[in-house]
Amino acid sequence: MNVPRSRLFALSCNFRTAPLPVLERLSVPRERLARLYAEGAFSAFEECVALSTCNRVELYVAGTDAPAEKAAAALAKISGLAPEEILRSAATFFDAEAARHLFEVAAGLDSRMVGEAEILGQVKQAYETALAAGTPGAALNRVFQKSFQAAKWARANTGIAAGQVSVGNVAVELASRVFGDLSRCVVLVVGTGEAGRKTAQAFISRGAGTVLAASRSFERARAFAAEIGAGAVAPDALSSRAVRADIVVGCAGVSEPLLSESALREILRSRAGRPLFLIDLGMPRNFPAGVESDELWLYGLEDLAEIADENLSAREREAEVCREELARRARRVFEGLEKR
Repeated sequence: MNVPRSRLFALSCNFRTAPLPVLERLSVPRERLARLYAEGAFSAFEECVALSTCNRVELYVAGTDAPAEKAAAALAKISGLAPEEILRSAATFFDAEAARHLFEVAAGLDSRMVGEAEILGQVKQAYETALAAGTPGAALNRVFQKSFQAAKWARANTGIAAGQVSVGNVAVELASRVFGDLSRCVVLVVGTGEAGRKTAQAFISRGAGTVLAASRSFERARAFAAEIGAGAVAPDALSSRAVRADIVVGCAGVSEPLLSESALREILRSRAGRPLFLIDLGMPRNFPAGVESDELWLYGLEDLAEIADENLSAREREAEVCREELARRARRVFEGLEKR
């Protein structure tokens, strides 16, 4: 059925479909995304919302012809990748299936850690950034608003969030398995976005001795720290603070690692044999790969997913119930768009 005014399309490069180097090239921090909208990066579409998180980069489009090629071309200009490589690393969804995919993403059903809590806030932020740029129209406004409602229904009426699945809580669980009592630990969280906030709050709630927050802007770090009850670290003090920290968590949107391999080696020399525990929640990665040693432990999102998946079977049963209901809601939303 040809419904050009309300046709929906989604292109998703995610942890299942795309190699990590491709996701890193595609990843767009929120500040840059706002600039891209202003520069007309998505002007080929009648309606568009872009979503970029640590596990996915997606374009949601309404009312356009040949959307896969246009979507790949738009992402190619941003990332420098070839459109063909993007299409090879992507899944595509049309019409009601595009709405269903968005609903599952917002509800945490399509996450690496099924049921994780942060993704709904990230989808809302992506929508708000697009809304400020004026790129969603009637179709995407309705679909995104309905996705928020569907996600709230899923979390309130099923057990997909059993075990308090969130990146922050799982990071703290990982740290607790290594250190046991966290009350003597100094934790440095770099990044003041949603992931950084949830992670810092999770460490505070679990009794971490000292929690420090850092950002590219000291004013932002200070305001963030005051809000959650942590200490603030100036950008130029990151290395010296890491020398004294037990755990460093990277949650920042960066194009280069927060600490280079040589900087990490220098930090280790200053620690006199005391091990350093790094948790990388960033995309692109916040710490260089291949730096692990007896004194430097590096854990990433895949390690956190393994811990979160320990009680996955119970959540998966609930997830199947969720998927059926979200698919029904998505079909109903798309049918409403067809009638307009």
